[in-house]
Amino acid sequence: MLSELVASIIAFSIGSNNTSNAFGVSVGCGVLSFRTAIILIGIFVTLGSLTQRKVMDTVGSIAKLNGELVLIVLLVSAVMIVLANAKKLPVSSHQAIIGSIVGAGVATGSAKLGILASIVLSWILSPAGALILSVTIYTLLERAISRLPVFSVERLLYVMLILSGILVAYNTGANELAAALAPVVSAKLLPPFEASVIGSASLFAGAALLGGRVVETVGKGITTLDPISGFSAQLSAGLTVLFFTFIGMPVSTTYCLVGGIVGVGLLKGVRAVRVNLIKRIVLMWVIAPALAFLASYLLTTLTLGG
Repeated sequence: MLSELVASIIAFSIGSNNTSNAFGVSVGCGVLSFRTAIILIGIFVTLGSLTQRKVMDTVGSIAKLNGELVLIVLLVSAVMIVLANAKKLPVSSHQAIIGSIVGAGVATGSAKLGILASIVLSWILSPAGALILSVTIYTLLERAISRLPVFSVERLLYVMLILSGILVAYNTGANELAAALAPVVSAKLLPPFEASVIGSASLFAGAALLGGRVVETVGKGITTLDPISGFSAQLSAGLTVLFFTFIGMPVSTTYCLVGGIVGVGLLKGVRAVRVNLIKRIVLMWVIAPALAFLASYLLTTLTLGG
């Protein structure tokens, strides 16, 4: 029961940290109220979690875990994610979870480093792909809407921004939450359906209670967003994560969204991007999995030694 409880806490933390991924841009642009964004997150995260299992299978196959090791992995991951959220920085829960799993796997000799290599490659390719895609979408969109009346353009962009946010919310359930639940499911502590329902409910609670903190950082902190640039960044992130979800790779929605935002920011000029904030986020992305690996490895070693 304790492992299931910690998994729920991680899902809660993902909700508090990743609300920004789905609707931080929409809220930052003033398209949606925070309350409406939370309702949409609850619906589409649940749908994504219940309909996609490939990422859960991939993460669950990284290392062989029993109930005791699952508890270590989830405790370490939860601490890393909560600390990142306390600093108001968007961090990838994937990295904390996978770093923890690999740490436990290396300590027990069950880690499959080939799978890890594929995941790390996906982590590198996905934000770069989102950046390129956001530049492409923004450029094409600007040309297309230049021929439309201003009022029509504004309404169309608002609708598209909400739809792209829904896509990201779906991906959060299908990819990010699936990765968090994988240790519990792979150790057969919970069946997939039950884990998805509990995880989605916990994520919704985290988004509703604490999600407003990181929304400010992503929606407004990296660069000034208007509806066109916001939509371009969000759609590029959504499409990128959806692609990797279909091939079973756990990639970070946070990575991809920040990559998309940087892409449209660069179109406005380097000065439009707050480079210092980007450096802090990237530093956190490096530190989080490394610390998760080390903590999980040490705790597992101590547990086995005891």
